[in-house]
Amino acid sequence: MSKEQTQPGTPTLSSSEELTLSSVRLAANHEAATMRTSSTFPASPTAADPATIGRSLQIKGEVIGSESLYIDGKVEGAITLHGSRVTVSWDAQVSANIIAREVVIFGKVRGNITASDRVDIRSEGCVTGDVIAQRITIGDGAFFKGGIDISKPGQQKDRIVGAEISANGAQTAA
Repeated sequence: MSKEQTQPGTPTLSSSEELTLSSVRLAANHEAATMRTSSTFPASPTAADPATIGRSLQIKGEVIGSESLYIDGKVEGAITLHGSRVTVSWDAQVSANIIAREVVIFGKVRGNITASDRVDIRSEGCVTGDVIAQRITIGDGAFFKGGIDISKPGQQKDRIVGAEISANGAQTAA
């Protein structure tokens, strides 16, 4: 219907009012579509999103899985995430042995760490325990107390469980 052919009693719109009305409709449709995809239905987590142990959580026992983990709380026990990354945040306190592909430490870890790829102790990090990895980085100001065993992929080292130094200076396995 054109403006001239409107029904009696129906208000007519000028061309600028029609543009404004269509802009409002477009904005409303866009907002509705955005709300459906963002706030009403949150995006499902992807492989890049790590699982999180929040600041107020305390876990005692074993954490086993196949996805990356971000720790912001307290964990006691064992963490085994083969092929994944474990990140220990600034506020986290971990008393556990950690087995993962990659371990990044900003907070405190008391326990042994075994990484198939690398261990990164950042400048704020504190580790008390042995580290076995292909690569290790210890930032300036970081605290580390323990042993380091650098291994190549697929390499198994012969370990001396205990050693004694005899009177003649020869080293023997205990």
